[in-house]
Amino acid sequence: QKKYKRKKSKVSYAQGTLFGYWGYNRSGYTKSNLRFVGPGYDFTMQGAVANDNPEKFNAAIYFNPKQITIPQFNARIGYYFKDHWAISLGYDHMKYILADNNQVSLSGTIDASVGAQWEGTYNAEPITTNRKLFHYENSDGLNYLRLELTRTDMLLNVGGNEWFAVSSNLGVGTGGLLSFNDFRFAGDNNVRTISLSGYGLSAHVGVRLEFFRHFFIQPTFSGGLNHQVKVRTQPNDPSSYARQAYG
Repeated sequence: QKKYKRKKSKVSYAQGTLFGYWGYNRSGYTKSNLRFVGPGYDFTMQGAVANDNPEKFNAAIYFNPKQITIPQFNARIGYYFKDHWAISLGYDHMKYILADNNQVSLSGTIDASVGAQWEGTYNAEPITTNRKLFHYENSDGLNYLRLELTRTDMLLNVGGNEWFAVSSNLGVGTGGLLSFNDFRFAGDNNVRTISLSGYGLSAHVGVRLEFFRHFFIQPTFSGGLNHQVKVRTQPNDPSSYARQAYG
């Protein structure tokens, strides 16, 4: 009589494993030199400061399928093509809001056609922005659509059936930036101008808290560079754009 050994179940990072997740984020940005180009103007704000815009917790938003894309979120699906090594595709939805009362150094030219309030040639002139007159934001989305390569290693497992495990995740990513931009300047208020504005490079460090080899919670720290080569600022004028690079 033949005896058959029960096949040992694979660890969650074994070759052939599929995974996916949904989560939420907070974001911080370094100062940048933010350049604006358009009809009658070409100027740069040096030392621009920006913040994210987290949605206040509300169960009707965070747990409503029709509303869950309003907060800053992360979504990802991936595949372990080799033990420990995964490739994944994801969507990091962040928000970039130029700070009000932002003290910057202004350089460039603004023609009279733009308006007497703005007309002039500036050479590192200190100014303070006023949101009622000037504002820039990617609030409907600073969206990082990225591909990531991840290495996963188990640090700890508990129980005969490994009902609980802790693993490390180290990854690098790159992808495009899809910007939904709002821009207020010289009496014009352009809302939700959409453009594929640039690219990002990033590194990711996470800890996976895994339950029964099927479900996990994964806090992650990410950092990198965003280079927005051309953020369109007016929907009907491709020659109007903003440009910057920041961490």
